[in-house]
Amino acid sequence: MAANLYVHFPFCRSRCSYCSLYSRVGASPADRVAYVARIADAITQTSKSASAQTLSTLYFGGGSPALCDLTPLKGALAPLLNDKTEFTVELHPLDVSPAKLDELKSIGVNRISMGVQSLDDATLRAMGRGYTASDASRAFALVKSHFDNAGIDLILGCPGDPTTRNAEALLAPLANWGLRHCSVYSLQNERGLKGVPDDETVLDGIKSAARFLKSIGLERYEISNYATPGFECRHNLAVWRGEDYIGLGEGAYGREGHKRTRGTKGGYEPSEVSPAEDLKERTLFRLRTRDGIDSSPFPEWRPTLNRFVSEGLLVKVGESVYRLTERGTEVCDTILEELV
Repeated sequence: MAANLYVHFPFCRSRCSYCSLYSRVGASPADRVAYVARIADAITQTSKSASAQTLSTLYFGGGSPALCDLTPLKGALAPLLNDKTEFTVELHPLDVSPAKLDELKSIGVNRISMGVQSLDDATLRAMGRGYTASDASRAFALVKSHFDNAGIDLILGCPGDPTTRNAEALLAPLANWGLRHCSVYSLQNERGLKGVPDDETVLDGIKSAARFLKSIGLERYEISNYATPGFECRHNLAVWRGEDYIGLGEGAYGREGHKRTRGTKGGYEPSEVSPAEDLKERTLFRLRTRDGIDSSPFPEWRPTLNRFVSEGLLVKVGESVYRLTERGTEVCDTILEELV
């Protein structure tokens, strides 16, 4: 069994204006209870497999996992956890309460990722998030009173968000939040929002945010992710470094050996890739991280990689490892497309 497990909870209060991900809005309490029961059964079956082992990482994502009562999962999870397991849960600021945080602690959670998205109140209203920046600040302070290992997500590039053009100044309040981790994503405008800034403006905003986060001690370790040393998200690093992971729940993806799975309402859709495609996928993912990629298995990539070095997008380390430069992080997708 893979040492990494991802569980997806698709429930949301409402659909945010920018989001095109799979979700179930307005599900009844009974639906959520039934879903948790199915997840508990799936986890139990996983723990009973012949190759079962203690998990290195466990990640509850969504959606909003905390819209569910997660305590029924405690018994199923217990055999898979130890004091070294990184157990992350994503939280919406409106989910944060002392009772919910105590509940999460009781099932073994030790890391929180809270989706703040913006500190601009007008942008939060346009997104449909349902809280203000002050609400988010108070929620995160409560999170920190229960979990030291806690961080947030931000999105740049939303229509009208002043943060995109003035990130260092508008993110300044975060200096006092005690962040261990921060993810900064650019808006993926799959819903056709009007008034989205151009790519160069968004890239400038991300560079500004990166400078600010570095000034408060968060180092960039992946294109969109920053952490204080020792607080990188181990689950996501495992995925980017090519490790296997099980995916449970609707909308969850999994990777074990050459097999891939996608969770649906009716079960799991399996697929399989060739050994060559599997190795290529696992190798390319690493380019997103500060580790870079080892090109040894793919010498045919070297001319392309060396060209990107000459263009200042990559730096070569030793005989075969290539890492992104700061400029390279802005065009990583283009680099990957050429290698694929």
